Amino acid sequence: MSTVPEYFGSLVFDDRVMKATLSDEIYNSFKKTIDEGEPLHTNVANSVAVAMKDWAVAHGATHFTHWFQPLTGVTAEKHDSFIRPSPDGRVIMEFSGKELIKGEPDASSFPSGGLRATFEARGYTAWDPSSYAFIKDKTLCIPTAFCSYGGEALDKKTPLLRSMEALNKQALRILKLFGVTDVKNVRTSVGPEQEYFLIDEKVYEQRKDLILTGRTLFGMKPPKGQELSDHYFGVIKPRVASFMADLNDELWKLGILAKTQHNEVAPAQHELAPIYATTNVATDHNQLTMEIMQKVAKRHGMVCLLHEKPFAGVNGSGKHNNWSIATNTGVNLLTPGDTPYENAQFLLFLCAVIKAVDDYQDLLRLSVATAGNDHRLGANEAPPAVISIFLGDELTAIMDAIVSDTPYVGAEKTVIKLGASVLPKFNRDNTDRNRTSPFAFTGNKFEFRMLGSSNSIACANIMLNASVAESLEIYADRLENAEEFETALHDMIKKTFSDHRRIIFNGNGYDDNWIKEATEKRGLLNLRTTPDALPRLLDKKNVDMLTRQGVYSVAELKSRYEITLDNYCKTVNIEALTMVDMARRDILPAVEAYVRDIAETCQAKIAVLPDVSCQYERGLLATLSRLVSEIDVATTKLESSLVKYKTIDDVTEASVVIRDDILPKMTELRIVCDEAETVTAEERWPFPTYEKLLFSVK
Repeated sequence: MSTVPEYFGSLVFDDRVMKATLSDEIYNSFKKTIDEGEPLHTNVANSVAVAMKDWAVAHGATHFTHWFQPLTGVTAEKHDSFIRPSPDGRVIMEFSGKELIKGEPDASSFPSGGLRATFEARGYTAWDPSSYAFIKDKTLCIPTAFCSYGGEALDKKTPLLRSMEALNKQALRILKLFGVTDVKNVRTSVGPEQEYFLIDEKVYEQRKDLILTGRTLFGMKPPKGQELSDHYFGVIKPRVASFMADLNDELWKLGILAKTQHNEVAPAQHELAPIYATTNVATDHNQLTMEIMQKVAKRHGMVCLLHEKPFAGVNGSGKHNNWSIATNTGVNLLTPGDTPYENAQFLLFLCAVIKAVDDYQDLLRLSVATAGNDHRLGANEAPPAVISIFLGDELTAIMDAIVSDTPYVGAEKTVIKLGASVLPKFNRDNTDRNRTSPFAFTGNKFEFRMLGSSNSIACANIMLNASVAESLEIYADRLENAEEFETALHDMIKKTFSDHRRIIFNGNGYDDNWIKEATEKRGLLNLRTTPDALPRLLDKKNVDMLTRQGVYSVAELKSRYEITLDNYCKTVNIEALTMVDMARRDILPAVEAYVRDIAETCQAKIAVLPDVSCQYERGLLATLSRLVSEIDVATTKLESSLVKYKTIDDVTEASVVIRDDILPKMTELRIVCDEAETVTAEERWPFPTYEKLLFSVK
């Protein structure tokens, strides 16, 4: 039986395979393209294509596809076989550099936000050589960017690569000022922690809302939920452990560094965390991880739910984006150094992040805005919608000392004594961890905790990379023209922390007093919903920055606004239509049937015992009759709002109607339906209950 190191990456055309299958000349030229951005020569592309095809065919692949990430939020692929006809009537397997570099999927049916008309069908996929090709389902998958005939980005990868290049350019300028000349590139890295739910496939198939929307639109809380916190880090159930083992094998074969797995807070909720990878590779890997989770779950008779809030009343699922900056020489630029110069360099990069998060808090918030995540943010399971940074007491004290020009006396390491001689002693970290902060410094990285579990991590990292690049560019411009570097550097760090002190908050983000302080005293934004957040994308300061950094064009930004808001509207519209369908065709008939049961029971009692009062039955009949009427009224109101919504063409106006009219009416309908569930016999209720859903996997 193979060990993990032996089969890890076995389905990836990685550096090991390239070294073994390419000539030294081709390999070295290709590595310069990947590492240094050198142009890709035709002969190199052809050689790589042949080697890639031979390797894939040897592993059982028959087709290839340009694997890309359109603005649907999921991945896309069009498969072509390697076969070519030969004169003798047989076929040969061929694959050219031209086919490797460029593909031509139809672009007209993907969301474009006005960038492409329906009749303008042509689109291009362009190979991303910095992300390794891999084999999935006997198909060679080539990670690519996706653009229109006119060159506009129609995907999430292209702006991400642009944002990484923008940050690289400005970070190199800063490092040069500190005398660092051996660094060729600076890249951001990400380790996205992925939360998810596992439920039994049989109960899933009985829930129309889960099938159509990914979340339960009805359902009362079970008698036992997450109150005891007994699921968190608890013993992993055998069925789940088998799924996790299978999942790890699949991910490891694809070179995905799955590292940590555990039970999360809510019943049936779990988490997987990988080791860091370069941001564009981590984005590819996370999309693959979500896809493979769902496939592996099905193999085990389960369904993997990635919705941010599949169950009301219990914790939803997020995706913690652990973000850092590192050089190609292996130096993490968010790690404090051992010398004053290294410390100053760290503080400047730290300040760049602080400034970026404060200046562009709206961009970070809107980068995670979806209909699903709106249900999660602000609850006591996820950060509030207000952006703030947790630095910890020591770093905050250092920055305060710089601002006040007073010496900082470093905190001594405190030894933790656990009270038993057999247990080891260890030093306490200088800062605690803050689980309520949207954006927390955790030693040598920042953890952006607002992402929803089904989100692509591309959007958040595009905004983070671009805004930090903007800060670094401002710093580089000033320092390159400074008369005296040391003084200018000190003044800049001091000014940055003084100007942006409002974004630093080390306290409890769940406290209502914090939200009041943040908005009323500090002037921070509280963009609670997607329709609140998305319009900020087109604010002049944001458009100016994103176009100046070369991340988006104005047309591309307008398209993202239209697509994201349209997706929000369509998502909620589908949910509302599903609620109406379930209320009319399932819940009302079920409650009415139970009314008949109770009425017949009462009549049978009276027939035998004429003097019986049937007090219980009469009271229950009154309650059920009231609820039937209220469900009907609430459903009719929601139907009327949906009719009104269909007449609105403007996506901004439509999103406001969704937020202010349709969502409140959906809540009203859910409340009365959930109350009806509490008084309807379980055998009459048309769907599996929360109890069966959350505790279905034994």
